[in-house]
Amino acid sequence: MIKRISLFALLAAAFGVASCTGEYSWVKNGIDTAVYQLEYMDGAIAGQGKLPRGIIMDFDDGFIASQMGVPVDSMKLKHPDPDKVGQINLTKITGWTSGFYPGSLWIAGDITGDHALWEKASEYTNLLEPLRSYKGTHDLGFMVWCSFGNALQLQPADSVKDIVSETAANLAGRFNPGIGCIRSWDFGKWNYPVIIDNMMNLELLFEVSKLTGDRSLYDTAVTHARTTMANHFRPDTTSYHVVSYNDDGTVESKGTHQGRSDSSAWSRGQAWGLYGYTVCYRETSDKAFLDQACAIADMVMRRVTTSDAIPYWDYDAPSLDGTPRDASAAAVTASALMELSESVPDGKKYFDYGEKILRSLSSPEYLAEKGTNSGFVLKHSVTSLPHGTEVDSPLSYADYYYLEGLRRYMKIKGISYKDL
Repeated sequence: MIKRISLFALLAAAFGVASCTGEYSWVKNGIDTAVYQLEYMDGAIAGQGKLPRGIIMDFDDGFIASQMGVPVDSMKLKHPDPDKVGQINLTKITGWTSGFYPGSLWIAGDITGDHALWEKASEYTNLLEPLRSYKGTHDLGFMVWCSFGNALQLQPADSVKDIVSETAANLAGRFNPGIGCIRSWDFGKWNYPVIIDNMMNLELLFEVSKLTGDRSLYDTAVTHARTTMANHFRPDTTSYHVVSYNDDGTVESKGTHQGRSDSSAWSRGQAWGLYGYTVCYRETSDKAFLDQACAIADMVMRRVTTSDAIPYWDYDAPSLDGTPRDASAAAVTASALMELSESVPDGKKYFDYGEKILRSLSSPEYLAEKGTNSGFVLKHSVTSLPHGTEVDSPLSYADYYYLEGLRRYMKIKGISYKDL
């Protein structure tokens, strides 16, 4: 038997016959695990009317302080209810992460051709229908485009078009033309805060502009992207997390809310910027946006020093064995790099780096075993270390962008799930 297998392998190689299953076994394992986990999650949360975000985690104050480089007594951290530690952190539909679980179901069904997953996706997407009239956040792109946007692309319907159109109008309603940006938060010490995350919500405006012919949505997205490009980035192309503006459009302050310090490079923020400007180039063909995306990508590849390309939670965090990684930042980066690789002549370097990330995320270090991890797909992400929020936890948005990255990878490689 051994001799026959070896002979077959030699003949296959001689005649150029490749074993897709062998070459892309890591892709198949990642997809199969994701599908299992998504269905497992459905069993855990069905009927509750809420969506999964992460797992409620406790933390050590001293550890958080050491990561931040500040004295322990300067930290004002609120610990979770001990009875809830280890439970799934479920969010209401108005939570910014509400669209990721249904979005993951849509993508998984698209990859595998298993439309039973789309039935589940529809159920959870329909929970979010009231968001069409919600105006209380800039994160409507995350919430509605990742859910209803995927539904529109995969199962087009006029009712879905109406929902995303109303949502886009509400998002654009947060735009201040004198400042040139969409307002992010309605809380805190800032006069008019704009966070780098907001680049991710522009895709909703671009897409609905094409759907409806409303040019103002396109112009709003472009103006926001240009203003952000002018003020959010340092000379080394790392990004501030939060830039606040005065009423006259001048900058009030630049800093962070979830990073290590005002001068540090918060990992997921760098990923948001990369993804956002890649989308902006796709939608506008404006080379300035492409140059910005490439500059961010080059910075990421230069600044991330971990051997597996999964960054620490902040690029300037201490390089210690216990420093948390952020798989969510890695997944967003990988998905963005897949698209960016097809936009430039030297895109192979971006594809190769994105593939390295996806392979790492598909390894046992980050990919959950089936039936574990409370139904989440990936391990080892961080929501906000300065606040002790979901530190070294699975997160729904890590899962979403991991699946999106795999789908983009497969498209570029010209492989389908049935061939794996």
